[in-house]
Amino acid sequence: MLSAVLVEKSEPRLFSGRAEAQRLQLLQPWRFKLYLLKSLPLALAAGLRLVRLDAQECVVALPGGWRTRNPFGSTYFAAQAMAAELSTGAPAMLLAQAATRSTALILVEIRAVFAKRILGPVLFSFSDLPGMKEAIERAGEQDEPVAFTAHSMARGDDGVVFSAFEVTWSFKRRAVVLSTSSA
Repeated sequence: MLSAVLVEKSEPRLFSGRAEAQRLQLLQPWRFKLYLLKSLPLALAAGLRLVRLDAQECVVALPGGWRTRNPFGSTYFAAQAMAAELSTGAPAMLLAQAATRSTALILVEIRAVFAKRILGPVLFSFSDLPGMKEAIERAGEQDEPVAFTAHSMARGDDGVVFSAFEVTWSFKRRAVVLSTSSA
């Protein structure tokens, strides 16, 4: 009797169909590198890695070292922006792909606060995937674009925040194209 009360509710799946298949592929390190080579070669050169991508969070690793270092010995801001964009863009791409209506996405703004110099590897994390999904669903129901500001935080191994990014994405329902066939 008590066991029926303790049954956990299954969490609704955030990604479905093709988007779930692509998510699983991106989580395989060699497939992720192939994806970067094809679509984001600069991210491959910088050594970005997709650590986690699920219904709770997207985490991207930014390595320290010569590939991401600026002349002052810390991590170049552009490398940080690339990791922040990927931590919010990967779920945006998959959620738009899984939407019931065809939805376009584009990055429209990025803001950053640099709290501490990054001298080694850090993790960029974004965790409001349900909020992003809701924005994409709203965009599918209307003709006007919907903006969503995603917050990506760069943390070290000890949890200290090095930088914080606000990445604003715009989602818009694609127009339905009716094909006309001439006889």
